[in-house]
Amino acid sequence: MGADFDSVTKAVVPAAGLGTRFLPATKATPKEMLPIVDKPAIQYVVEEAVSAGLLDVLMVTGRNKRSIEDHFDVAAELEGALRAKGDEKRLSQIQEPVDLATMHYVRQGEPKGLGHAVLCAKQHVGNEPFACLLGDDIIDPNDPLLKRMIEVRQQRGGSVIALMEVPEEQVSQYGCAAIEATDEDDVVRITNLVEKPPKEEAPSNWAIIGRYVIDPAVFEVLEKTPPGRGGEIQLTDALRTLASSTPDEGGPVYGVLFRGRRFDTGDKLQYLQTVVEFAARRQDLAPEFLPWLREFLNEAQP
Repeated sequence: MGADFDSVTKAVVPAAGLGTRFLPATKATPKEMLPIVDKPAIQYVVEEAVSAGLLDVLMVTGRNKRSIEDHFDVAAELEGALRAKGDEKRLSQIQEPVDLATMHYVRQGEPKGLGHAVLCAKQHVGNEPFACLLGDDIIDPNDPLLKRMIEVRQQRGGSVIALMEVPEEQVSQYGCAAIEATDEDDVVRITNLVEKPPKEEAPSNWAIIGRYVIDPAVFEVLEKTPPGRGGEIQLTDALRTLASSTPDEGGPVYGVLFRGRRFDTGDKLQYLQTVVEFAARRQDLAPEFLPWLREFLNEAQP
């Protein structure tokens, strides 16, 4: 099952994680629904897929994730109440996620890893290349990373992953790539991938971030991939197999070197930083928020 160079039209968003880093807030609320100011993080991810031309979105969810489905669905009572009040602004805000894309949902019965979550998309995706966007990562809307990755896939075939340079002491938190240059400055060929290596064993400090454009051959590989690090089926392991495969087998794997802005909302500190940065950009909030923030920081200094 090799590269067919078809257009990429579908996005898969794994959102079945337990969100343990945000307990107790995530005991009953999905971490993907934590707000960035007044919009849940997962909506930014879906908006990114849509802006790259992907209007068919499959969300891989789990137990206690129904509120994600509700967010992208019609809320008739709420719409009726807002319409009766003549509150067109808020009415438009709650209708916006409904109209973004055609949403589909499948449940990952138990958290067996990202590779298993992607495998849950097999029936929906079929024999087409697809994008995979992790719900924890928000890419700055001004940085068209996903569009560039789709472009590379259509030009070269195979699979494409997003790579971002991280400090050496952070490589153990990521999957890291061994890379070879190509004839394009921002595109490399992947020769090896290592999931969360100790820094002395990392092949580079170019880390995989949560954006992928994947050849459908990955499903066959994932079905044969044994549990890896943490006892989970790792997407990184399947991509390593594809990286050494021929085009007829679904290879190779390329990387797009991303030098833009990425926000990791799965980390408490970076989540707070994201909320502050997004609030500071808002024309409706910044005029009051920024003076308050400056005053607070001045008072907070020892």
